[in-house]
Amino acid sequence: MLLKYFYDEKLAQASYLVGCQAAKEAIVVDPARNIQPYIEEAEKNGMKIIGALETHIHADFVSGGRELAERVGATLYVSDEGDADWKYQNIDHLSHKLLKGGDEFKVGNLTFGVVHTPGHTPESISFTLTDGGAEVDEPMGVFTGDFVFVGDVGRPDLLEKAAGAQGTAQSGGYQLFESLQKFKELPDFMQVWPGHGAGSACGKALGAVPSSTVGYEKRFNWALQHEEKEAFVKALLDGQPEPPKYFAVMKKVNKVGANSLSKLPKVKKLANVAEVEKQIQAGYQVIDTRSAAEFAESHVEGTINIPFNNSFANWAGWIVNYDHPLYVLTADEQIGELEKVLHSVGIDQLVGYYDAKKAVVEASTTQSYENITPKQAKNMLDQNKAQVLDVRSLEEWKTGHIEGATHIMLGTLLDRIDEVPAQRPLIVQCGSGVRSAIAISLLQSKGITDVYNLTGGYSQWKQEIQE
Repeated sequence: MLLKYFYDEKLAQASYLVGCQAAKEAIVVDPARNIQPYIEEAEKNGMKIIGALETHIHADFVSGGRELAERVGATLYVSDEGDADWKYQNIDHLSHKLLKGGDEFKVGNLTFGVVHTPGHTPESISFTLTDGGAEVDEPMGVFTGDFVFVGDVGRPDLLEKAAGAQGTAQSGGYQLFESLQKFKELPDFMQVWPGHGAGSACGKALGAVPSSTVGYEKRFNWALQHEEKEAFVKALLDGQPEPPKYFAVMKKVNKVGANSLSKLPKVKKLANVAEVEKQIQAGYQVIDTRSAAEFAESHVEGTINIPFNNSFANWAGWIVNYDHPLYVLTADEQIGELEKVLHSVGIDQLVGYYDAKKAVVEASTTQSYENITPKQAKNMLDQNKAQVLDVRSLEEWKTGHIEGATHIMLGTLLDRIDEVPAQRPLIVQCGSGVRSAIAISLLQSKGITDVYNLTGGYSQWKQEIQE
């Protein structure tokens, strides 16, 4: 048997290529939209990808299941559990198999068992894997998707918070409790292969270790220590972070099907910075992917700064308008990888780019902003010469904040721009100074330009001022 682990650090998303070496056949569990790495790995091992398995309708990335079905003729193995609202659509033209709990199917000498594990979503299923012939009568592991993670479990509130399905957080919590009772019945030796690692918004305390065992999770996963349903649901729902706004888009895209990557428009390099400025004047978003320090020093007026790092996909999903053309400022050698990341969260309208450094030199108008220390900030506040905007999450805000600050979480800032206080210069603050830098670029793009970024954020403020 071949088991190959793939991990996208920008999405904290795991997928798996599983193959029978005897039959030269392989499947992919929860494939990402960019399917080329799976194809190359299968070819390297002399295998053909014949199936794409999905544990549920994903909310945080565009699945590559349909892409595999269209490009290599793979069969889609997807859930037929849940009510009518959570059934896959537009798959009749593709080879597919609808699955319910208790079903089994084979890939060569490998046997996959289907376990219905609702809670994170109503249709969620897990796949057990048994390797071998008649002498092997127990599975070696289970692909849990967003059901059980290392040290955590999937959150049940996404349908309510991101997709607007009222009342589903509580009922999903009860379902998850029952699903965990099934998990507890599995043998301790079974390996656990989850769909996400640390950094994913699909849970609140995911571990960074890529895999675990059933026995280890029974002993140390907080969720599996609860024996009482009501206490479990209360603990589960408490402290969950805000789900990114794009999760609602992903649910719809993965339910009805994304466009094939081959049919998307090719991104073009713009001829000059004047074309960039023309798009800004037309009201379109232009994302500058340089570091916050470079952007602070000088940037094209009206551009938005989302540094191209491991948080890029998340904040792009929060901030980018999915319905309008998008333009980026980046280096030539970076555009290919940048395009893949944007496509991974369904941002398919990237139409043009220009070199970021050249753009700043050639621009007709540039902007900048100043980073200030907590002591400088306190001096301004004491003299009533500034006000504070806190862009951290609600949970962070509740644990402590600067007195008199206004709280607007970064991901919702564009939607709540009218609530931004504008009577005095604005000191923008997050936990460390990273998110607040993005927030400043959003404010400047909307004409709020008398802004300062608090170096070190609330953490440094606590150390130098409060303590």
